[in-house]
Amino acid sequence: MSLMEESGKVAEETQAPEIDSKYRMIILAAKRSKQLQRGARPRIDIDALKHKNTRIALEEVMRGRVNFTVNTDGQE
Repeated sequence: MSLMEESGKVAEETQAPEIDSKYRMIILAAKRSKQLQRGARPRIDIDALKHKNTRIALEEVMRGRVNFTVNTDGQE
C-alpha cells in the first residue's frame, strides 16, 4: 500500500470535521510542513528525528492540531 493510499484511509477515519476535502487537508499539511522546515516545533508528541516534516504535518492536520480559516471571497 502506498503512502498516499494509507494517508487517504487514515484521513477518512480521523479527519477533523472542519476539513471538507482531501485537497484542503493536503494544502494545510503542505503549509504546516513549510513551518516545520523553518524551525516550528511539532504540535504532537512524535520523534522529529525519525519522521519527516511532511509526515508530521499531515498527522497534525489529521488530529486537528492545525488551526485555519476558510475564505469564501475567492482570495487567499
